[in-house]
Amino acid sequence: MIYTITLNPSIDYVVTLDALDLGLVNRLSSATKLPGGKGINVSRILKELNQPTTALGFVGGFTGQFIQAQLKHRELACAFTTIAADTRINVKLKAQQETELNAPGPTIAPAEVAAFRANLQANLKPGDVVVMAGSLPNGLPETFYRDLIPMIQAAKAEFVIDTTGQALLDTLADHPLVVKPNHHELAALFGDAEYTSLQDIVTAGRRLLDLGAQHVLVSMAGKGALMITPTKAYHGNVAKAPVVNSVGAGDSMLAGFTGTLASGGDALEAFKWGLACGSATAFSKDLADRATIDQVYHTIEMEEV
Repeated sequence: MIYTITLNPSIDYVVTLDALDLGLVNRLSSATKLPGGKGINVSRILKELNQPTTALGFVGGFTGQFIQAQLKHRELACAFTTIAADTRINVKLKAQQETELNAPGPTIAPAEVAAFRANLQANLKPGDVVVMAGSLPNGLPETFYRDLIPMIQAAKAEFVIDTTGQALLDTLADHPLVVKPNHHELAALFGDAEYTSLQDIVTAGRRLLDLGAQHVLVSMAGKGALMITPTKAYHGNVAKAPVVNSVGAGDSMLAGFTGTLASGGDALEAFKWGLACGSATAFSKDLADRATIDQVYHTIEMEEV
């Protein structure tokens, strides 16, 4: 089982209009409400790939009920911890440019934290994978993800953490299954100037392996992505198509890679599915569906760096 943790989920209220005029009444051309959050995005893509997954995290109020109802409608298993406060609503505005208005989210009480930890501990089994992704709500320490690692490892399960900066560095000694910075985040991680070649990125990526990461992916937006191993590195890209959505592409890539690896696929095949899932979401209005993922998969070009 792959468990995803979304500590600060949201309803993503996605609105589109031709142009935003500040100070005036604006008429929307479309509006839709989606269950949002990085871990939830990972679970939704895993479901498209027919990988067993359960979404965990905190939900509360009518907004939390909406998220659970939407996931149930998608036949996606969830075991959220109920909280007293309302889950947040984020606004994704698509006009001349994509603009996001993200709410801070609820404050989590100590008893709710204890219930979440007990729920996670009761479910974990050897061979499971826990994906920890997304921002922390109020009431949780900055070390919350790192503090879950001993519990995960005690159950003989693996973990994936999608974060950056010192928070990422602090987990590497515990050997995360995969880390996925983009090339800008990787440079910032080590205090480097922007990398000018693929080989520079590969060299930096191997530093993450030396520090303990089991697999390293580096996304580079329109320039594809890299998978870096101790002895080899692969650069992958897909056929060009209009990018219509930047929300969830990285989560989709992480889901494709982690799901394939957890089900017994080798790292290179996992990288291909990660690349296909991430790109397919970038080419879709919402997270990608299986048909789009399969279509993109067949356009992948891979080369050894």
